[in-house]
Amino acid sequence: MEFTMNEHGFQSEFDFGTLNVSSNENFGFRPYALLVSSVAVCSGLTLRKILEKMRIPFTDLKITADVKRNEKEANRVEEIALKFIITGTNIPERKVEKALALTKKNCSMVQSVKDSIRIMETYEINEKG
Repeated sequence: MEFTMNEHGFQSEFDFGTLNVSSNENFGFRPYALLVSSVAVCSGLTLRKILEKMRIPFTDLKITADVKRNEKEANRVEEIALKFIITGTNIPERKVEKALALTKKNCSMVQSVKDSIRIMETYEINEKG
């Protein structure tokens, strides 16, 4: 990857398009948002794959991320609480708990930051019939 400085931050070209990164959200994604998004979406993609392999009948998966930052230490991210909202019918909680444990173990972004950022994962099952 190569990042080129511009007037408001940096940008990089990818096959999918241009990524603009800036400390001002009017000009690009903030580094903080990219970090949290990487952890949340990597976890979500991993969970999705595991749920599918376990043949758990879900129709939707949403993620919320609550972040705790430490203003005294450069506003660093200390904690990310991920909540997975899984929609479907007859979703077995026991299997979801197993899937979440596997998700944490197999998500590369979680594994990359686990020694410096506390990652907490919870879930909610939204029964739709």
